[in-house]
Amino acid sequence: MLKPKLGTCYYPEHWSRDIWKSDVIRMVELGLSWVRIGEFSWSKIEPKEGELDWEWLDCIVELLRSHKLDIIMGTPTATPPKWVLDKYPDMLAIDELGNVRGFGSRRHYCFSHLGYRKEAERITREMVSRYGLKVQAWQVDNEYGCHDTTLSYSQAALEGFRDWLSQKYQSPSALNKAWGNIFWSMEINEFSDIELPNLTVTEPNPAHVMDFRRYTSDQVVKFNNSQVTALRKFSEAPLIHNYMGRITAFDHYEVGDDLDIASWDSYPLGFLEMVSDADEKFKAKYAHQGDPDFQSFHHDLYRTVGSGRWWVMEQQPGPVNWAAYNPAPLAGMVRLWSWEAIAHGAEVVCYFRWRQAPFAQEQMHAGLLRVDNMPAPAWNEISKLNSEINSLGIIEQKDAHIALIFDYQSQWAWEIQPQAADFDYFREVFDTYSCLKKLGVDVDVCSSNDPNLNKYKIIFAPSLFSTNEILENCSGHLVLGPRFNSKTTEFKIPNPLPPNVMGLDVIVERVETLRPNMSRPLKGAGSVIRWIEGISHNATVLDETKDGAPIILQQNNKTYLAACLDLTAKNKLFKKLLKDQGINYVEMPEGVRQRSTKNHKFIWNYSNKEQNIDGITLAPAEVKIISI
Repeated sequence: MLKPKLGTCYYPEHWSRDIWKSDVIRMVELGLSWVRIGEFSWSKIEPKEGELDWEWLDCIVELLRSHKLDIIMGTPTATPPKWVLDKYPDMLAIDELGNVRGFGSRRHYCFSHLGYRKEAERITREMVSRYGLKVQAWQVDNEYGCHDTTLSYSQAALEGFRDWLSQKYQSPSALNKAWGNIFWSMEINEFSDIELPNLTVTEPNPAHVMDFRRYTSDQVVKFNNSQVTALRKFSEAPLIHNYMGRITAFDHYEVGDDLDIASWDSYPLGFLEMVSDADEKFKAKYAHQGDPDFQSFHHDLYRTVGSGRWWVMEQQPGPVNWAAYNPAPLAGMVRLWSWEAIAHGAEVVCYFRWRQAPFAQEQMHAGLLRVDNMPAPAWNEISKLNSEINSLGIIEQKDAHIALIFDYQSQWAWEIQPQAADFDYFREVFDTYSCLKKLGVDVDVCSSNDPNLNKYKIIFAPSLFSTNEILENCSGHLVLGPRFNSKTTEFKIPNPLPPNVMGLDVIVERVETLRPNMSRPLKGAGSVIRWIEGISHNATVLDETKDGAPIILQQNNKTYLAACLDLTAKNKLFKKLLKDQGINYVEMPEGVRQRSTKNHKFIWNYSNKEQNIDGITLAPAEVKIISI
C-alpha cells in the first residue's frame, strides 16, 4: 500500500502564462503531488482539423515535472470542438423524446457513432505518442454518463443496435421467441424491422428495452476500449476513468476491466441535493456535510470496480454551481471527506479545481483559490491534512466480513418495470448499506460475478433480478430478496417461480406494491414498505406482519426478505444476522461513522453537533485516527 497523495485539477489554458510558474510553486507548497490537466482542451490542442498546437501543453508538462509534480493527462474526448461536429453532423446524441443533445456545453456525442469513436481514438493516439513517456497516469475521457448522456436514440444507435441484435440472436425468429413478440403482434421478419424503444404509444416491450440498455452499455465499453488500446501502445502509465455518483446507465465493472484504476468525482453537497432519496428534513440537517453514507458507498463500489485500486479524481472543496441549492461545506468537512476516502483505500485525492473560473458555466464553482488568487477556505484544511498524512505512515487495507451486491443490470430491470412508482434498486441497495454502516461495520460492495464472494461471512443481495451459480454456491450466509431472481435474463417471469434457490423452500406466488401511506407493521419491529410478496414456504419465519403474512424467513444458510423493510426492521434483523455470524457491531451515534484498516481505526462525525462514542468525543466534522 502506497502512502496516499493529494492533487488538484488544473486548467492552464484558462490562465495567462505569467502565473503558471507561481501556481506550480504554490501547489508544491500546499503539499500536492498530482496535477490533472488536458481533459477539456481539444480546441486548444487542435483548433482546426490537422492543425496541432502542442507548444503550450509541452510548456506546462515541463513546468510541472521540473517541480516534481506527477501528471494525470486527460484525453479531451468529452468536449469535441465545433469542427468535429461539422465533420460528423450526425454524431450528436438524441434523447428519448427525439430532441438533439446539441453543441454548446460538453458530452455532446453519441457512443454509437463510429466516426466520432475513430476521431476520439485519433486525438488520443496523437496525445499519447507525444506524452506517453512524460506523464504518470492517463484519464480516459471524463465522467461517462454525466448529464444523462449514456442512452441515445440516434440513427447511429439504431443501426448499431440492429447489428448487435443480429449477432446475439442470429435470426428474427429467435429474437421473437426471446422477447415474447407474439404479444400485441410485435413480431418482426427482419432485423431491419427493429426500432429503438422510445416514442411508442404505451410502454415498449421490457425485453426490448433491456437489450437496448445492454447494447448501450456495450457501446460505452467499446468507446473506452478504443482509447485504452491507443494509450497502451505508447504508455505503461496506469489508465483511469473518473466515474460519478449514482450514475448507473452503463456497467462500470465492464468498463473497469480494461483500466488499471477506478476513480470517481465526489461532490457530497451537490449529490445530497440532486440525487439523494432523503427527505427535506434530512437534507436540511446535512446540507453542509452531505449524506454520511453516500460517499463511502461509492468509495467501496469503486474500490471493486478498480480491482482494489481507486482514487478520488475530483473532491468538492467548496460550494458547487450545479445543484438546486449550493451551500458551503461546514468548516472541517473537506478534510473529513478526504480522510474518509483515504480510510477506504484512496491512493490519491484530487481537488476540483485549483482556481475558481471567472467565466463560463462553472464560474460559481469554488476552487482552492478564489478568482483573485487568494486561498479559499479549503486551503488551510488541505494544508493540515497533508501534514497529518505525512506523520501517519502507511495505511494497510483489509477485507470486510460483509459483502453487498450492486448490479447494474438489476438497476436497469427495475427502472424498466418498477411496478411501484417509488421502487428503485439503487435505494434498496443503498438503504441496506446505510443500515449496516450505522452499526459500525465495514462493507465491501461487490459484483454478483465476483469469484471471491466465498470469503465473506454474510452476503447481501437485495432485489437482484437474476442470479448465478457463483452467488448461490457461496458458503457464507446469503440475505436475499425481495424480487430476488424474479426475472430470467430475457426478462420473463421464470418457471419454477422465484426465488428458486437451492436450499430455500420459498415460492413467491403473487406480489403487490404499496402506496407510501400504506405501510404494514411487523410483529417484531418496523414495517413493510413499497413491496410485499405473497409466499408459500417450508422455512423458519423470523418475522411477519401483524396480520400474519410471513416476511422474514430463514433456512440453511439463507435469509429471504419477502418485502421491502423500513430501516427500523432492517436494523433489528441485521443486528441478529451480525450476532449469529460472530461479527461485532456498535450502534453509531447520529452522523458518526467508522472504518477499520489493518493498523488504524478511523472515526468521523458528519453531524453538526458534538458526539461521543466509546469515550471518544468528536466535534462537528472532526476525524479521529486510532492506531491498532
